[in-house]
Amino acid sequence: MSTFDINTITRENVKTLKPYSSARDEFEDFDTAQMIFLDANENPFQNGVNRYPDPQQNAVKAILAKNNMVKSSQILLGNGSDEVLDLLFRAFCEPKVDNIISLPPTYGMYGVLANINAVENREVLLSTDFQPQVEKILDAVNENTKIIFLCSPNNPTGNSFSDESVVELLQNFKGLVVIDEAYIDFSEKESWLTEIDTYPNLVITQTLSKAYGLAGIRLGVCYASEAVISVLNKIKPPYNVNELTQQRAIERLKDSDKIKQEIASIVEQREELLKVLLEVSFVEKIYPTEANFVLVKVDDATKRYDELIAKGIVIRNRTTQPLCENCLRFTIGIPEENATLIKELKLLK
Repeated sequence: MSTFDINTITRENVKTLKPYSSARDEFEDFDTAQMIFLDANENPFQNGVNRYPDPQQNAVKAILAKNNMVKSSQILLGNGSDEVLDLLFRAFCEPKVDNIISLPPTYGMYGVLANINAVENREVLLSTDFQPQVEKILDAVNENTKIIFLCSPNNPTGNSFSDESVVELLQNFKGLVVIDEAYIDFSEKESWLTEIDTYPNLVITQTLSKAYGLAGIRLGVCYASEAVISVLNKIKPPYNVNELTQQRAIERLKDSDKIKQEIASIVEQREELLKVLLEVSFVEKIYPTEANFVLVKVDDATKRYDELIAKGIVIRNRTTQPLCENCLRFTIGIPEENATLIKELKLLK
């Protein structure tokens, strides 16, 4: 088993970095209810958002920590998961020196962020059944490989990766293994959050954009060891999550019953769509899914995409992605939307 040492993968300039200390960081242990704020050059007239937000988003973290049985100190929040992923690059990958490994077909932002940060993206294709090829991944690793990105359930394929593959990577890679769990709420598999204390190199990203229905507020979540979170906190902008986002997140997170109902509806509608797709003449293969979407191989993806667009139904054509030739991705909508989709699919010849 490889030994993980965060000091060996953290960028040298980040190790010595002193993070910006905002005005709100200086009195966090005080009761602020009756305090007069004359410290941050804010507009003093109250309107609900005239003050800077909590830079550590403590109220949101407290709910997430309780719900997921982790410590608040093991959580970092970002302006969407994309900011969280970007912070990982900036904290641990030296531009023009280091590299990361991604596993196409997968979420495209891993490659985009690698390019933005001048970090080599070593792509190792998934197997034909969309599982990590662990031996090939480890063969692609060198002394400058800092992060392996695993999207599970994977986008656009919809399947989860085997536990055995993930464990083998965690045990044999000296860098960070980042598991992107944006779609975990739609899966019957347990989140890898339960293993954070077991593997110091495990990082998990989640989002409030999918199951929680808050794509518009842009709130991403990173779970990791306190050591990893401490490094990320050094480089995150002081007020990266705004006050309105924090308020809306708290409101939604407290409504757990409604969230569960919506997830159940999406899963039910997903199963209904899977049954119908079996009867559609131009569908050649339906891939197993544990997400809120279905990947389907058809006779001519571009033709079928255009036909549905003409009917006012927008889906995703994934035919240009590796291993996804002539594949379409259908996101699960509300029952009425799915009924329309099913109707139009049955009419296409």
